[in-house]
Amino acid sequence: MNDDTIRLVTIGRILRRRWRLLAVLTVLGAVAGYGASLVFPPRYTASAPVLLPGQWEERELLTQVDIATSSSVVDLAAAKLDRRDISRDELRERVTAKAADGNIITISGTADTPARAQQLSDQVAQQFVGFATRIAGGSTDPDAATGTEALRQKVVETNRRITDLAEAADPGRTVESVQARTSLEKLRTSLEEAMTKLDEADPANDKAGMVVMGPAARPTGAAPPTRMHLIAAGALLFFLLSVVGHLVAVRMNRRLRTEAEITAALGSALLGTVDVPVDELGDVREERRAHRSEGHGLRARLRSLLGVDTRWDVPAPPGSGDEAGRRIRYRRVCARLLDELPAPRRLLVVVPDGDEIARRAAGQLAAETQNALLLRVVEVAVDRPIVPDRDTESGALVVLSAGSWTAEELAGLAEACADARHEVVGTVVAGPVRARPTRSAGDLPDNATPALAVRGHAAGGSV
Repeated sequence: MNDDTIRLVTIGRILRRRWRLLAVLTVLGAVAGYGASLVFPPRYTASAPVLLPGQWEERELLTQVDIATSSSVVDLAAAKLDRRDISRDELRERVTAKAADGNIITISGTADTPARAQQLSDQVAQQFVGFATRIAGGSTDPDAATGTEALRQKVVETNRRITDLAEAADPGRTVESVQARTSLEKLRTSLEEAMTKLDEADPANDKAGMVVMGPAARPTGAAPPTRMHLIAAGALLFFLLSVVGHLVAVRMNRRLRTEAEITAALGSALLGTVDVPVDELGDVREERRAHRSEGHGLRARLRSLLGVDTRWDVPAPPGSGDEAGRRIRYRRVCARLLDELPAPRRLLVVVPDGDEIARRAAGQLAAETQNALLLRVVEVAVDRPIVPDRDTESGALVVLSAGSWTAEELAGLAEACADARHEVVGTVVAGPVRARPTRSAGDLPDNATPALAVRGHAAGGSV
C-alpha cells in the first residue's frame, strides 16, 4: 500500500490526466439520475396556514402540530376525499405540519398532481380545526361540542321562569311573598355566577376559534427532488465516486518505487540509474501505441480514447541535464558491467514487456557499450515470464523503470532467469526526464554507434 499523503496536486493530476474518463462517468451519472426520475414520478406540495388565536406556549404549539398530523385527523380527511388509489398509511406519510411565528401552523400535503395536493392540504386543515375545537370543548364527540351551548340555553330559560315566578308573587304585601322574591333573586344570582365561572374555566374561550387563513395555493412546480435535482445529484455522485476510486487505487498501489525495494525483490545489486528523455506530451505513450498497433482492438481504442492507457499517478518527469550528462550515466553502468563480467562479455538484457522507458534505456545502453559488450535485449511478459535458455551469455541484466511493477512480478522475473540458468548480475533502474533541445548530429562522437544490439522477444507460457 502506498502511504504517501494525498494532496491537492494529486486531485489536480487526476482532473488533468483523467478528464475524459471523468467526463464520461459524469454523463453516465446524469443518465442514471434521469432514469431515477422516471422511476420516482414528481410530487407536488401545497400548504394551508391555520391561525391559533390567543396565547400559546411553545410546547402547546408542538402538541397542536402532532394533532394536525395524527391518524385521527388524517383519517377524517381521507374519508372526505374518498381516495381509493392510496392507503391511509401512505396518506399519513404525505401530510406534514410545522409551527411558524405568530401562532400559525402550516399544514402541507404532497400528492402526484397539483390539484390533489391542494385538496389534501385544505381538507386536513379543515379537519384539524374541527378536531381541535372538539378537544378544547372537552370531548372528541361531535355531538358533545354543543353541550355547553345547550346548558347556557337552559340557564336562560330558568332565568326567564324565575322572572315569571317573581312577578306572579304578591309584591310587598306579605312577608311570605317578600321571602319568595328574595329566594328567587338569590337563585338567579347563583346561576349567573355559576355560568360565569364555567365560562372562565372553559379553555375553549381562550384557545378555540382556530381558523384556516385561506385555501392552499396550488403548486406551480414539483417538490424536491425534481428531475433536475436527480440528474445533478447523479452526475455529482458519479464524479465524486470516480475521484475517490482513483485515490483509493493509488493508496492501494503496491508497485515498487525505490531502488532498494526493486533490488530486494530481484535479489541483485543496483548497477546504476539512467535517464530517458521524453517530452511533456508523452513520447512514451505514442511509442506504446505504435508498439501495440498489431493487437490494436476495440478495447485498446476505447482505453486510448478515455486516456486510461497510461498511468495518471506518475508525477511529471523532472528536468533533464544535457545529453552529455545522460550518456555519462550509461557509460558508468557499462564500466561496472565490464568490471564484473568475465570473457566473453556477452549479456542478456531482460526488459519487462510494456515498459517503454526500460526498453529505450536498454537500447541506449547497447549503444554505449562501444564493442566492449555484446548485449541481447529481450522483452519478457511479467504475468507469465519465460526467459530464453542460456547460450553464450555470462548472465542477465534486468532493466526496468521505477513505480511500474510489484514485488511479486519482479520475483517471478528473477525466478524465470534462474530457471533459464541465467545469473542476474545487476539491475538498472530507468527514469523519465523532460528532454532539452538536442544537439546537432555533428556534435555527437563518431563512436556512439552500437557494436551489437540484438533485440529479441519472449512471451507467454508458465515457467
